[in-house]
Amino acid sequence: MNKVILMGRLTRDPEVRYSQGATPLAIARYTLAVDRRQARGNGGDDQQTADFISCVAFGRAGEFAERYLHKGTKILVTGRIQTGSYTNRDGVKVYTTEVVVEDHEFAESRNASGNEGGYNNGGYNNNGGFGGGYNNGGFGGNAAPSGAGDGFMNIPDGIDEELPFN
Repeated sequence: MNKVILMGRLTRDPEVRYSQGATPLAIARYTLAVDRRQARGNGGDDQQTADFISCVAFGRAGEFAERYLHKGTKILVTGRIQTGSYTNRDGVKVYTTEVVVEDHEFAESRNASGNEGGYNNGGYNNNGGFGGGYNNGGFGGNAAPSGAGDGFMNIPDGIDEELPFN
């Protein structure tokens, strides 16, 4: 089984290109900085380091990356490892390893990340759907106002009769 699950932050905005042909396909490439804890020898102090992992997303997942992912965004990625090789201009064989993204979703709220994107929490999966539920997967600038950092939205006064619960 070839399955990868990663959580990290984008090191820069995704680089997106479109394939040639009758139906162009979005191909987004980005690098995730994934924290790695390793104990140091003597005092047992933890030293924070990171691995920088190349990711590629195709099709609608690539379009999602182009539209919503930005440098510093914390995301959760599931996919598979793919290896390959090519010969560069100098005739040297270069080996590559990257994660082919099957699903990716936001790992923190917009407020926590400091980004100005149009999401609250949620994500995209390559099966054609957006993740999360009400106010957890919404997109666009018309999202409901957020609360005072507690993760709940404020309900305006006078709309109690419109709510489906009491």
